[in-house]
Amino acid sequence: MYLLLIGVAALLMKYLEFGPVASWDWWLVLSPFALTVVWWAWADKSGYTKRVEIAKMAKRKQHRLDKQRDAIGASSKRKR
Repeated sequence: MYLLLIGVAALLMKYLEFGPVASWDWWLVLSPFALTVVWWAWADKSGYTKRVEIAKMAKRKQHRLDKQRDAIGASSKRKR
C-alpha cells in the first residue's frame, strides 16, 4: 500500500511540476505502480496475504475470549 501512495504522490508532483520530480523521467515516476503490482502478485501467490488475515482473525478471537473471561470473572491467568 505504501508503494501505491508513493506512486500517487510522485504522479501528482510530476503532473503539477513540483520539486525535483518535475525533471524525472516518466518511467521513474511510474515505477512504484509496477512495483505495487509485483508485490501484490507475490503476496497472493506466496500465501502471505492469507497468513496475515488468519493471524488477524486469531488475534481478534483471542481478544474476544479474554474479554468474555474477564466479564465473568474467570481470568485466563491462574492465581496461585
